Order: sequence, then structure tokens, then C-alpha cells
Amino acid sequence: MGNPPELYYKILNLPKDTSPSEIRAAYKNLVKKWHPDKHPPSSKPEAEARFKAITEAYEALLDQQENRAVFGVCNDGRAGERPPLFGGVGLGSGGVAPRMERTRSDDFYPRSAPGTPAREFKKVYSSGNSGGRRAFAEFSSSIMRKAPPLERKLECTLEELCRGCKKEVKFSRDVVTKNGLIVKKEVSQMVLVKPGWKKGKQIVFEGMGDERPGCLPADAIFTISEKKHSTFKRVGNDLVLKAEVPLVNALTGWSFSFRLLSGKKVSCSFHDEIICPGYEKVIKWEGMPIVEQKGARGDLKVKFEIVFPKELTDEQRTGLAEILKGCC
Repeated sequence: MGNPPELYYKILNLPKDTSPSEIRAAYKNLVKKWHPDKHPPSSKPEAEARFKAITEAYEALLDQQENRAVFGVCNDGRAGERPPLFGGVGLGSGGVAPRMERTRSDDFYPRSAPGTPAREFKKVYSSGNSGGRRAFAEFSSSIMRKAPPLERKLECTLEELCRGCKKEVKFSRDVVTKNGLIVKKEVSQMVLVKPGWKKGKQIVFEGMGDERPGCLPADAIFTISEKKHSTFKRVGNDLVLKAEVPLVNALTGWSFSFRLLSGKKVSCSFHDEIICPGYEKVIKWEGMPIVEQKGARGDLKVKFEIVFPKELTDEQRTGLAEILKGCC
């Protein structure tokens, strides 16, 4: 058979940790539903392909078990023998019965003389038939297709990205009902935002997107977006703060304070130095957390913008010229 186990579970619409008894029950229900003799000519080709795929998937999952006794031990207690399936054919005295006899249409239709629909169907879809293999390939290919992802933005404040937080996301997805109808369903998921996450980071919920008939469920993808901050701007792992300084304070001394994203208060004083245009003060390890390095943080860069007066009187100009004479 040679296909990945995930494919067989998808064909039977089962999770990977399904028990053997649940696999048998799912198989029984699916082959009854998709037996071609129960379908009109318009849907018979699809039913034939699905019936073949379901049967082959079931047999493949049985073959994966190194010890076949995991599927049940017969009443006489001998390991390695499978019990009768669904009240159908049991095992012979040798402990092994031909699986083709009990997994195909004869389990659900009376055994009769050659020429009956059940017998003829088994001939057409026997493992050596190229049409059967082609039907399985076509159906399994459609099963393994995945619906387009459901994509949404998850907006976070700079504080949330700095400290980390939990955010509940609610969204609407398409779900296929048992009757084949597509309906809208409201769902919610919890996202644990880790300190230091950046915009563009994607959180993927596998199989939680839209469902489409004949396809694997889509993934739901949430992409982190960063809400604009009134004080700080993020540049990589660093934070940038722009501070406007009046010209007189830039020349004679200045003090100011602000709060970091963590809430910590920081003060900066300039008494013995002149703040020149383009001056930048770096405060180490007060930036954003670095996800890849536990305990590490970026820097905080304070960039100063000198605010010049818009106009001066003649007296002020003369005074400044006298004061600043010889300073340069």
C-alpha cells in the first residue's frame, strides 16, 4: 500500500490515537454509507472510489500492528487471532482468515452465487485491479488536499509584547456537517504571547480553519501585529525614545524622567554636558526581551531633538552673540 499512516487515518476520519475498536466501528459505518450498490449512477463513481479507499485504509491500519492480537483476542484466549468483525465472518482454526473476505462488500451483503452485485464488485475492486488502485489514488489525493488557511491578525500593544500575556482569540470558521452542509461555527482559542515576540510572528492552530468536503481542514493562522505606541518605537530588540529639549536646557542643563514599558521609572540628568543635535543616550538592557536568549534584553536609546526658538528680538540676538562669543 505504501502510503503514510496519516493518510489512512484521514480517510477514515479518525485521530491518530484511535483505538482498534474505534477503527473497526468507523470502518463499518463508512463502508455501509459508501457502498456503490447503495448509490445512484450520478454518485456511483465517487462512492466506488471512496469504498476502495476506505477498505484499503482499514486493511493498512491492521497491517501496521506488529502483534495483531492488539485488535482483540478471540474467546478461546489465543493471541494473534482476530475476533469476528461486526457479527460477520470469524476466524478459522488456523487463527488467520483472509481479510479480503471480511473487509469488503460480503460483510454487509448476503453471500450468494457468482454474478451477484456483491461478488462482482469484489472482483472489480480486488487488490490486483488497476482501476481500483487508480480510484484509491484519486480519492486519497483529494483527501490529502488542504483547504486554504484561515488568516487573521492578532494586535498586541508594545507592553503586551514586552511583558508577555494571554489573549483569547475568537473567530468564525466553516464546518462540514454530517449531512455535507457547510455551516459557520464560532470558536475561540487561547494564545500565550511570549515576552519579546515581534510583529510578523505567526501562531498556527492546525486543523482549526475552514473545512471543505474532500479536503483536510485548513489551519488557522494568527499573525502578530504591533499597535503604535505613544512614547516608544521598537527597532529590532531595542526601544527608541525621542525627547524634545529646549535650546536653553540643551546648553545649560536638563533633567527629565519617564516610565519604561515594565512600569519602572527612569530619570536622566544632564548638568555637565551639552546636548547637541543628534545626541543619543544608550541605556543598556532596558529594551525588549530577546526570545532566543533567556534573560537578555535589547537597549533603550534616547534620541534628543533640540527645539530652537521660532523668533528672537534684537536685544536677545545681541545678548546671545555676546554670551556665545568665543565658545566655538
